[in-house]
Amino acid sequence: MRSLASAVPALVGDARPAREVQVLRGGTKKGVWRVVLADGSRVVAYRWHPDHDRWPAGQGPPDPADPFSHASGPGLFAAAHVLLTEAGVRVPALYALEEEGPGGALAVVEDAGPTLEHLLGTDPGRAAPVLEHLAATLGVLHGRTHPAFGRVAHLAGGGAPAAASCHEAVLARALADLAEAARLDARVEAARPALEGELHARAALIEPRPGGYSLIHGELGPDHVLATADGQGALIDIEGLMWFDHEWEHAFLRLRFADHRRLATRPLDPHRMGLYALAMDLSLVAGPLRYLADPAAPDREVMAAIAERALGRALAPGGRGGGW
Repeated sequence: MRSLASAVPALVGDARPAREVQVLRGGTKKGVWRVVLADGSRVVAYRWHPDHDRWPAGQGPPDPADPFSHASGPGLFAAAHVLLTEAGVRVPALYALEEEGPGGALAVVEDAGPTLEHLLGTDPGRAAPVLEHLAATLGVLHGRTHPAFGRVAHLAGGGAPAAASCHEAVLARALADLAEAARLDARVEAARPALEGELHARAALIEPRPGGYSLIHGELGPDHVLATADGQGALIDIEGLMWFDHEWEHAFLRLRFADHRRLATRPLDPHRMGLYALAMDLSLVAGPLRYLADPAAPDREVMAAIAERALGRALAPGGRGGGW
């Protein structure tokens, strides 16, 4: 695999090797590094390669028509970056993208700043304007609509949804997550009949929605927002960008932000929120349990804690507990 100290500068037209290459935490589907170039400027490098994808491979390649399939790769990144930039949404500037190379696909982007998650814990005053900007950004995202739902790249390429509606896609995914979690945890297996019944009951309450689907990030936590020097929030890990019910975004936001109401955009359908909240929890049980099936996987304590909290919420009376 090519050295990033030479590959990154070459991709942006600099023949000199980088001064420093530093691994950044947080990436589980791609490698992420901060690179200090010969002139002292800093960029961030993304590399997509199986060696940097910590999630176990499924059966066959991801289905592009499934909005919940494994979201990773330069094609998804490029399509999302174009659409977000056109919409006026702040994302780190893309300096160069090499979709095929000896070490995998490589992108060089702006080093936009620390994560909002970091600032919320260390400098709440500096985090405040970033949260305000994020609320405005969500209004822009959710205000844009498309007549079909699915991954941005899939629909842009002429693809069609794999299900009749968002909530039917969520129900199918939740049932699959429940089956997988039951295979991996005896507590879920014991509760499986009740949870299956609850999922179907919540889905039955949802009525068809006229109009289009909103543009959503899909996994928008404070770790996926960078705080720029001018107080804006730049979105990262954008490969999962899709057109979908905005309630799916808010089900995730409610888990990750203590004051979720500050990020409200459009009115929320309570029945969709009921199904999506439970489905989200089942995803956060099945995903980490699948990840932990690999005894060599790093960050095991973190993943185990996520699964335990989500399982506690799913098994609580009413199927929903507090925030993550």
